[in-house]
Amino acid sequence: MFTDWAQALEAESLPLDPTSAQQLAAATRATARHSHDKHDMTLLLDVLGLPTDPDTLTALLPLIPETGDTPVTITPATEAIDVPVVPLTFSNPVQELLDWAAAHPAAAVRNRANRITADLAELTERRDTEAAQREAEQKVARAKAELERAQEELRTVKAGTRTTAAAPTTARTGSGSGRTREELASIRTWARENSHQVADQGMVPRRVQEAYDAAHQDSPQKAG
Repeated sequence: MFTDWAQALEAESLPLDPTSAQQLAAATRATARHSHDKHDMTLLLDVLGLPTDPDTLTALLPLIPETGDTPVTITPATEAIDVPVVPLTFSNPVQELLDWAAAHPAAAVRNRANRITADLAELTERRDTEAAQREAEQKVARAKAELERAQEELRTVKAGTRTTAAAPTTARTGSGSGRTREELASIRTWARENSHQVADQGMVPRRVQEAYDAAHQDSPQKAG
């Protein structure tokens, strides 16, 4: 880590050692051996920045496993190099640019790529957090609306119960015939005078009521 900014700038401007012809040749041969056909090999070489001139392609065709008749030979250790794995296609141009910047030889470009990557990660996290918050708020709003509807239904039920309880009731009779207390008292009096047994309170037998009605149906007034 440089403490002097001038030293850092000077270090970034240092020339890099160019890839030797021997390394390029080894890379092209390794790429050819991993290709399926001429078109695939051309794409791979182009992505890796390797030569794609007609002479080179013609020389590499025998190394393609599916088309060449020449058996695959092992490259001597002095010529072997590690070929980086580079995606052939990019579905996201921004990610392609960031990958390029992250592998750039200049430290300033790499540092900027790292900062942008960190900013994108922070923005993504914030977006996801706000989306989750909005979803939670919508759930709370729906729950509150449902609670208000349930409370309104409960108030309606309670109001109906109070109305039913407060409704006036008719005077109950012992026989359930709908007669008033005065009529039942007259029936009891008549029943005792005519040898019918009735209780002082409670239900008056229907046969006694029917006998009373039969005895008074022709009378202008009920005996009282």
